[in-house]
Amino acid sequence: MVTVSDRSSRGARPDTSGPLLAELLRGIGLDVGEVVLVPDEVEAVQEALRAAAREAYDLVVTTGGTGLAPRDVTPEATAPLLDRTVPGLAEALRARGADTVPTAVLSRGLVGTIGSTLVVNLPGSTGGVRDGVAVLAPVLEHALAQLRGGGDHGPPGG
Repeated sequence: MVTVSDRSSRGARPDTSGPLLAELLRGIGLDVGEVVLVPDEVEAVQEALRAAAREAYDLVVTTGGTGLAPRDVTPEATAPLLDRTVPGLAEALRARGADTVPTAVLSRGLVGTIGSTLVVNLPGSTGGVRDGVAVLAPVLEHALAQLRGGGDHGPPGG
């Protein structure tokens, strides 16, 4: 898990979305590593994503930096690292909260893969994190199985 926040990375504000994200992902049965805090800077976000991919994590979820503010750069940091995008899941994440929080459609978060690691950008709000995990929960097991070459699609050439 990666929290992207200038203020939290400086210690000026406690990180609330990262720990909540970790708790919710544990609640759906995932083993979750530490929450990494990085500032809203392309290089810092990219290094955190590259490190997770090098460690061969099945999933890395970012929280924060997906809006329209000038320093919201998480999608710009994520995009060049992705091998493949998963636009349907990104659209579902945005749509989930739009009925109750119309500004949810302003999130620019991406979903895609770096090798066999699924990368998901969520908003930095606790509500966005809750909505995001609610969308991920029913599809995550299948998505991760497919990335490992399993699921109902089997290994390549099989």
